[in-house]
Amino acid sequence: MKKILIVAGLVAVLALAAAFSLGSKPIAPAAAPESDVVIPMSASRPGCDENNWCYTPPEITVSAGKTVTWLNDDSGLHTVTSGYYDAADGMFDSGHIDPEKTFSYTFEKPGIFHYFCNLHPWMEGTVIVK
Repeated sequence: MKKILIVAGLVAVLALAAAFSLGSKPIAPAAAPESDVVIPMSASRPGCDENNWCYTPPEITVSAGKTVTWLNDDSGLHTVTSGYYDAADGMFDSGHIDPEKTFSYTFEKPGIFHYFCNLHPWMEGTVIVK
């Protein structure tokens, strides 16, 4: 009798496994938004400035008319604000960027444009427009 119950249990488990596998599809990971600059995980903690990885890459060169997109890949809020921490210049300001969200800005004219995070003053980057 025990053998019959064991065999019946195994058949039931195999039948359930087969039934679930017939209708299932592999789950594809969510596509990451397109970005030119990434705010990496842990950038909100002091220290990323020591090795210059608060924004990755910390400096980007683009042509005039190019739209640059920043992706917040950290777990905390960040900003992308033009100028320096003690002297924002008002050219652009993302406001708070939530995790996994982006901010984009189109650079129309050549120049060197510094930016920083209003919430984390050690975070700085540069866009060079040619």
